[in-house]
Amino acid sequence: MKIYIVIVTYNGMNWLKKCLDSVLNSSIPLEIVIIDNNSSDATVSFIKNNYPEIVLFEQNQNLGFGAANNLGISYALKKSSDFIFLLNQDAFLYKDTVETLIEVYKKNNDFGIISPIHLNGVGNNFDFNFLNYLKKNKKILFDALKNNYTKSIYEVPFVNAAAWLLPRKTIESVGGFDPLFFHYGEDDNFCQRILYHKFKIGVVPKAYINHDRENVEEKTTLSILDKLSLRERYLKTIWADINKDFSRNDMLKHQVVLKKIIFKLTLRLKFKKMKYYLGEYKMIKKIIPKILNSRKINKQIGKSYLT
Repeated sequence: MKIYIVIVTYNGMNWLKKCLDSVLNSSIPLEIVIIDNNSSDATVSFIKNNYPEIVLFEQNQNLGFGAANNLGISYALKKSSDFIFLLNQDAFLYKDTVETLIEVYKKNNDFGIISPIHLNGVGNNFDFNFLNYLKKNKKILFDALKNNYTKSIYEVPFVNAAAWLLPRKTIESVGGFDPLFFHYGEDDNFCQRILYHKFKIGVVPKAYINHDRENVEEKTTLSILDKLSLRERYLKTIWADINKDFSRNDMLKHQVVLKKIIFKLTLRLKFKKMKYYLGEYKMIKKIIPKILNSRKINKQIGKSYLT
């Protein structure tokens, strides 16, 4: 049985040693492939000098999370990998994490994504966002609060891609990450496609990772470009969901509404607000063809977006 760990790195020196050592300390053999997104720190040299056995693909530009993962997934498939495990550079495995996930999968092979419990960086509580995913399944949340898990795997509609076990048949049916998303939103889209293709998404309560992201700073003041970027990601996530019926006309209706808003704001001389909505109008016009193409591709069975 071949298992490849795919890790995308970008200026990852704060976590890299702990992350890689946790993989190498696994209870079962794991092959590692790293795709570095043009780091400007010592990430690449650190890997080369300390982990020469690891396959490393250096990029001359930042491809984004999804596209970089697709390179690693494609490589693992060519190496006849039975399972591919996606791991964030700021996440750390426990010794039996991957082994436990695979053992659970063998008895639950209708699951397309299997993920462990995500703890915080020090492992003394849940990762702050992970709790939100558990709330989608009241049973796992209730069992977690009691610290008495009654099932080997709990079905959820989404779990973020910090630690995903992907069986080969998942990839061969659903494909890779959609290039419609550069960074953030790609895991939402992938989960939507998993459900569309009749797979399940599950969390295994006896497997764990630590996800060290509590100290990530978020912008408190957003520029118009920041707001438009967030809006674009939101609309792509909603409109590209192939479990829902969205046509070109549905998207064009939104443009009509924006035209009216822009006209009214111009008459009232509210140019700052008008500039934002004009930006959204132009952005929507640009992304509609991409979303329609994405929906067409993602409904097909196959290794889309992989080489």
